[in-house]
Amino acid sequence: MILAFDTYYYDGKAKTIAVSFNDWEDEAPTQIYSDIIEGVAPYEPGSFYKRELPCILSLLKQVNLDEVELIIVDGYVILEEKHLGLGGYLYQALDHKIPVVGIAKSEFVSKTAVFKEVFRGESKKPLYVTAIGTDRDEVCNAIERMHGKYRMPTLLQIVDTKTKENTKN
Repeated sequence: MILAFDTYYYDGKAKTIAVSFNDWEDEAPTQIYSDIIEGVAPYEPGSFYKRELPCILSLLKQVNLDEVELIIVDGYVILEEKHLGLGGYLYQALDHKIPVVGIAKSEFVSKTAVFKEVFRGESKKPLYVTAIGTDRDEVCNAIERMHGKYRMPTLLQIVDTKTKENTKN
């Protein structure tokens, strides 16, 4: 199973969603997981993982990790050489047992960029892909094949949409 995560922050809370699927080309998730935690750490530039990692780890308590072959996060696994992003810290927290892929919508500008651009559909804007514990080029090819004709694959769009549902007072 592959898990794709995203988190939405509102009113001092964080709503984290994960969708599971079995094949990169799947159109619909096999399951949707949801978790809300309160007392979320404030955003800290350059240390986003401090805010989001606890959210992902909390939701992962609902999942049998022995069934997970790969995790996708909304963001970066590696920001630049020798500097981990959210996905890299998640990989460490999981004892290097589950590969992690980061798919970001905006470029992290650095002198030692480690991402690969993936263009989907007719979009002129790429997705920025980083990976740890797996071959980044293979993952990029898989992301290109994911269902959906737009920049964001269908499953990742579902995750994003679900994070924002029922979060308004």
